[in-house]
Amino acid sequence: MARYRDVYEASVADPERFWLDAAKALDWHTYPTVALDSDRAPLYRWFPDGKLNICHNALDRHVDAGHGDRTALIYDSPVSDTQRTYTYAELRTQVALFAGVLTDLGVRRGDRVVIYMPMVPEAAIAMLATARLGAVHSVVFGGFAPKELAARIDDAEPRVIVSASCGIEGDRIIAYKPLLDQAIEIAEHTPDHCVVLQRPQLRATMTDRDTDWDQAMSITFPAPCVTVKSIEPLYVLYTSGTTGKPKGVVRDGGYAVALAWTMSNVFDIGPGETMFTASDVGWVVGHSYMVYGPLLAGATTVIYEGKPVGTPDAAQFWRVVDNYQVKCLFTAPTALRAIRKQDQHGTRTVEYDLTSLRYLFLAGERLDSNTHRWASELLGIPVIDNWWQTETGWPIAANPAGIELLPIKPGSPTVPMPGWSVHVLDTAGRPEPPGAEGSIAIKLPLPPGSLPTLWQNDERFVESYLSTYDGYYLTGDGGHVDADGYVFITGRTDDVINVAGHRLSTAGMEEVISAHPDVAECAVIGIHDVLKGQIPRGLVVLKEGTARAEQDVEAELIQMVRNQIGAVAYLRDVAIVGALPKTRSGKILRKTMRGIADGTGDPIPPTIDDISVLEALIPVLRRQKGSKQ
Repeated sequence: MARYRDVYEASVADPERFWLDAAKALDWHTYPTVALDSDRAPLYRWFPDGKLNICHNALDRHVDAGHGDRTALIYDSPVSDTQRTYTYAELRTQVALFAGVLTDLGVRRGDRVVIYMPMVPEAAIAMLATARLGAVHSVVFGGFAPKELAARIDDAEPRVIVSASCGIEGDRIIAYKPLLDQAIEIAEHTPDHCVVLQRPQLRATMTDRDTDWDQAMSITFPAPCVTVKSIEPLYVLYTSGTTGKPKGVVRDGGYAVALAWTMSNVFDIGPGETMFTASDVGWVVGHSYMVYGPLLAGATTVIYEGKPVGTPDAAQFWRVVDNYQVKCLFTAPTALRAIRKQDQHGTRTVEYDLTSLRYLFLAGERLDSNTHRWASELLGIPVIDNWWQTETGWPIAANPAGIELLPIKPGSPTVPMPGWSVHVLDTAGRPEPPGAEGSIAIKLPLPPGSLPTLWQNDERFVESYLSTYDGYYLTGDGGHVDADGYVFITGRTDDVINVAGHRLSTAGMEEVISAHPDVAECAVIGIHDVLKGQIPRGLVVLKEGTARAEQDVEAELIQMVRNQIGAVAYLRDVAIVGALPKTRSGKILRKTMRGIADGTGDPIPPTIDDISVLEALIPVLRRQKGSKQ
């Protein structure tokens, strides 16, 4: 770990020098002379006197350097049977033209543009075009319910909304325009204009407020990059909370510095190499490592419109890797579990040439050791967990493949990355010793690329993230750091349950259950119990083709938890179910299921992928302990 340790310790010993050096990887209109502005601590700002444009750094500088013919973006859509490729020169032309469209519609530096689109290249083009003008984009996941979209419209107050006529979810066509119209009707703020990309699968009915994407592009002129201060906002990305006003995470120019550093040092991706991030542009992973990160590195990025299974089969990720010579695949553990459920022996991989694939990176939820082992044995490459959040913008902990690939410990996202001072604290804010469980917090200041505040709400930022432990950012995750400095995340702090005075991690029980050979995926939730306070309930999805009786599997799982965790875990209730409810990014809705089980009436989050899955579980969640009715 010598090379990693040297880099990490340099970032801790002199963070200002470290990040000023990292900033040299970008083109600056005015190179910063000051790294960190602490005048309004704990509201820190990076590179306060620097000026740049992130779109210039993602596109123009590569074209200007003579690399315009290099492939920038590949669009692969099995749901619409479409493949399209853009060189850096072609992508810059499209972005500059759409920046011209936005300019024609009155968008200026500092204005907001809401982007409500499916997984099409025009979504990335709209993001980059907004950034080109020094305006602020806010991407809302395509297909969000009108009420949730309206809340984001009211908070961001966009001058323009960019959308599409429809999205495609598996075999379903989802009309976006009616949802957008309803959201605008509900919202207090009304945008001046909407730009609509008409897709052939379903054309939208237009109003006087609407502009056709293709028509507008045909009559406009390309717009140049607008230089902005590094501390000006680049985008606002709303967290998917279920109640109250959504929290708008702000990102500024320091984000470009952090992403450029991670592309080479964490993901080992350089110019001309291909990264396939199987996420969505509406999530932070899509922002960081589908759009901005690869383009800042001069690499090729893949935008994939489809699912890991069912569009049409469980081999699509492997097909994409083969077709485009992907070096790095970045997805969520849920995607792998879905693939494994349909192809548990990985036989579909032999149909494709995967020799280009050097790394599989996973994030978005805890990576269980069973899934890690399956993927490692199947692919024969490093399977690398990494841990971060919408708020942080890039990995807090990862395995720095571009510096040195450290030994992998299943269950750990490896070690803190430069700039992240990770601490495990008890309830009083005292440091825990190595190996002891506690609340994971980050010592301030946070590094470049992390949120400097919430959109127009400094007070809420401090209250939500900085008030629990003085001088620390509260991650909301629990876990420990071992003697080697490896970080272990056991789950959100509210996933720790109290069973008769014993604090137990539901993630630990899930780890045991997922090791059963018949289990495809699982969730353990804590539900209210009059006698013990809380008791765990397990929900399990079996692999396809499992022939054994469900009651036998349930009994074995209960015994496995008893053997490996102890009787204190008090897991007596395991139910075999058809599917687990998830967000569209693949996270299991544990909090929602707890609320249903306890009768607290928690609202169903707008990010849910398929409401029918949750509805089917309601009888199981509401049944009394010991009852199978």
